[in-house]
Amino acid sequence: MNQDFPFLNEDFEDLRELLQQFENLRSGKSHSFLDEDSFEQIIDYYDEHDELPTAMQAAEIGIAQFPYSSTLLLKKANLLIETKKYREALELLEKAALLDRNDINLYILQTDVYLALNQHQKAAAVLEEQIEQFTGEDRTELLLELADVYDDWEEFEKVFDCLKMALEHEPNSEEALHKICFWTEFTGRNEESIRLHTDIINEFPYNQLAWFNLGTAYQGLKLYEKAIDAYQYAIAIDEKFDYAYRNMGDAYIRLHKYADAIEVLQKHLEIAKPEDVIYEAIGHCYQRQKKFTQARYYYRKASHLSPTDDKLYYKIAVAYMMEANWDHAAKSLLSAIKINKQKAEYNIALGECFLELGKNKDALMHFMNAVKTRPKSATAWQALIKGLYTSGFLEEALTQLTQAEEKAGRKPIFVYYRAAILIAMGKAKEGIIHLETALQMAPRLVKKIVELDPALLQHGNVLELISRYRRKR
Repeated sequence: MNQDFPFLNEDFEDLRELLQQFENLRSGKSHSFLDEDSFEQIIDYYDEHDELPTAMQAAEIGIAQFPYSSTLLLKKANLLIETKKYREALELLEKAALLDRNDINLYILQTDVYLALNQHQKAAAVLEEQIEQFTGEDRTELLLELADVYDDWEEFEKVFDCLKMALEHEPNSEEALHKICFWTEFTGRNEESIRLHTDIINEFPYNQLAWFNLGTAYQGLKLYEKAIDAYQYAIAIDEKFDYAYRNMGDAYIRLHKYADAIEVLQKHLEIAKPEDVIYEAIGHCYQRQKKFTQARYYYRKASHLSPTDDKLYYKIAVAYMMEANWDHAAKSLLSAIKINKQKAEYNIALGECFLELGKNKDALMHFMNAVKTRPKSATAWQALIKGLYTSGFLEEALTQLTQAEEKAGRKPIFVYYRAAILIAMGKAKEGIIHLETALQMAPRLVKKIVELDPALLQHGNVLELISRYRRKR
């Protein structure tokens, strides 16, 4: 490779010669004169190779020869900071300031010291006092540094303010554009971000990062159509802008435009490294289109990249359940539970599969697991009571119903279930009283009692009572 770039060989040879001259100087041998720039290179070399004692020695020898070099003083101060000698570093920085106050590294190093000492107010003050003294890239760099100080200080609104100022000063600063995207979402200042990036685009219409940030701000306000328009401009400028495709896919999903979402997410896969979240999102889109085979295909591709993600196996199972393929669904749920035994949702779904497969004992075991995992979950108790009812254990269902009301509260669904159980036990009069109470509490939930046992509608009193409430509604 160096044969293709001969200047690399030349640079390496020059550096090696400098290092040899420095070694000769250290050991007292004859050596060529080393100028200020040479000492800077030598210090940087040893610093980059984590040979801090040698770097420090080079700095001290250099300063002895060039006592008025602010650059060498800053190099030594940086080494002192790396070795956590903060007080010594500050003293050296004060000396460097007397020689040259126009080097922004002076203020950045002072900031580093104050941050290390957990003195955020002093760190911020150093930068705030100097920002107006600098122009061009130096001012942008100080504003970005100040944003980092406020981040460390957890003054998050001020982080956004600094980044906004940096972009008002230098609209094409990539670092500021990248950072403000996150902080817009974090602080929720989407309207300001829209105004800022609109101004940038008016001046620099081919700035794809500004278009992208405009899209994310619109997306933060749930203005998905406008967000998509902005992302499309970003992609028109840079057709390999993978994050624009990713965000556009999310916006299409929010709009329930699943075919469009699949198209842009597939494009993301073509230009970027495959990611489990992208495969999962495509699977979700196919599932919402009721294309369950394709949904499972992409969920599996996601699980190959993230084999310990239990929710992917659960999603595969749900896709099977939608097709009433209970056996395959149960196998996927067992895989999910093997990874995460504490998820009540998985145990409930597996219990439902086993009920459909006629394995009632296994179903009840998993419903019990769900209740143990989430004793205050009305959904878990509902699944257990339904399982007991379906299995014919009416007395136990009534007992567990009392437990459910103690743990999860007296929910309308529990009153409906109590009515159903009592009627099924032959206690129709008592059951009808509870059914009327349930209808008064939540008339829309009456469908739950029908789902539990359609045969209940054969009872004249039940049908008459339900009909009466429907007429009232």
